[in-house]
Amino acid sequence: MTRATKAKTVTAPSSAERFALIPKTVFFTKGIGRHRNRLQSFELALRRAGIEKCNLVRVSSILPPNCKIIPRQRGLDRLAPGQITFVVLAEAGTNEPSRMVGAGIGLAQPTNGKQYGYISEHHGFGMTEKRLADMVEDMAASMLASTLGIEFDPETDYDSRKEIYRMSGKIVRTRACVQTAEGHKAGLWTTAIAGAVFLL
Repeated sequence: MTRATKAKTVTAPSSAERFALIPKTVFFTKGIGRHRNRLQSFELALRRAGIEKCNLVRVSSILPPNCKIIPRQRGLDRLAPGQITFVVLAEAGTNEPSRMVGAGIGLAQPTNGKQYGYISEHHGFGMTEKRLADMVEDMAASMLASTLGIEFDPETDYDSRKEIYRMSGKIVRTRACVQTAEGHKAGLWTTAIAGAVFLL
């Protein structure tokens, strides 16, 4: 006597799914570099961030569905020299003594893991670390909130809107990774970077 078994129906992935480069994990990193040449200042900032050995490809601001955030060191351990690496990168540099530069990355992650989130980037001058962190976090959260249909007044302060986002139950996490630096007193180039690094 044989037992009848049901054949499993396997749905083949679409061509878009087969060939899409969709990151599975992301980590955040930052760094400062100082040198008399601007390019070398940027290179030293990449070294401090741990991503100088990669061929970086700058991408825009979407956090893929189900993309897991991992610790910085775990992400760095997965990088290989020469690897093509996708990164949302913010960069600011100056050779003016005492001028404050800043680069920041913000993240807003939806509660529903099947929904994509947002990563924002900003670079500029004269901002404190806290102000820059609030700005990039606010940018990412506001973009996600508008996508999810959360109603808010963009003119209100971020703390008020943050409470609306939290109460909606649709945004599970926001965070920021920022780097600020003061221009070198002798006029060397000072570069600050912050990045969200994607791993496939």
